[in-house]
Amino acid sequence: MRFGATILDAEGHRLTADEKALFREAAPFGFILFARNIDSADQVRALCDDFREAAGHECLITIDQEGGRVQRLRAPLAREWRSALDHVQAATDPVRAMYLRARLIAAELHALGIDSNCAPLADIASADTHPFLRNRCYGTDAASVAAIARACAAGHLDGGVVPVMKHIPGHGRSSMDSHHDLPHVTAPAEVLRAEDFAAFTPLKDLPMAMTAHLVYDAFDPRPATLSPVMMQLVRQELGYDGLVMTDDISMKALWAPELSGLQPDDPDMAAGAIARASLDAGCDVALFCNSSLAARAAVVEAAGCMTNAAHRRAEAALACRQTPAALDTDAAEAELSALMGGQVYG
Repeated sequence: MRFGATILDAEGHRLTADEKALFREAAPFGFILFARNIDSADQVRALCDDFREAAGHECLITIDQEGGRVQRLRAPLAREWRSALDHVQAATDPVRAMYLRARLIAAELHALGIDSNCAPLADIASADTHPFLRNRCYGTDAASVAAIARACAAGHLDGGVVPVMKHIPGHGRSSMDSHHDLPHVTAPAEVLRAEDFAAFTPLKDLPMAMTAHLVYDAFDPRPATLSPVMMQLVRQELGYDGLVMTDDISMKALWAPELSGLQPDDPDMAAGAIARASLDAGCDVALFCNSSLAARAAVVEAAGCMTNAAHRRAEAALACRQTPAALDTDAAEAELSALMGGQVYG
């Protein structure tokens, strides 16, 4: 079957009849979970079953489970992690410590029927990085960030969970929160290529990536998610041929005044227009969250089915859902504690 070019969400703990009907029609590539969707282990597993039954295929189910401030699963369903940057800075071997962290997170997700995680981050932290992102980053230079992101991705893959690298081609220079504003990056092209973009190039074989809702002034006046120029850069200069999903297209960065051409009076139509624009720019699949059923239906209609190239990348990403490698949880936790001086959790 050809997947719908969308990743969608649900309102509550189980699907409503209207959601089931929409998802049967849409056959979305996948779904994403939020805290509002999580109550108990049995409930999460049942919701994942609902998603797959409604979609009509073994769709991807992802989540934001970075640790620190950004983790939808909380105790007792999951460990309460320190922020990633604190974790890296406290570890005697950050690469190994982040591998073990990711491997334990993957085990928690897999046990609940969740087979993807929106991590690792390859964004580079600086003094100017907005607080919404800074302590979620892994470091301040491309080489170390890429090495740690690689280890984090490996931990997920070893646990049977598909990693989603973000935010390509680099969100670290943003001094604004793209949930609320459209950030502009004014750094010269040569600086971006040598620093920010350079963290993603060594990771070009990872199966999935999420876009950055940023304008890179040196390249294009449109945010990367809606920019054919930036999507071509991702494909050609960075050499990335994995599945590119948008960051959530309901985020206010894409509804900014300078993009008013994508904002008809009807907000449902606007959501559809933004979804279509992201796919026309070169993204493979549109992530749309936290909105009405009518808006989700408009996005489904505007997005349609995946292109042949997107479907090929989607199949390759799904094929990464391997049977988890054996894990001695007690040994992994003991090793991680030793690397962290006992200060593992938040």
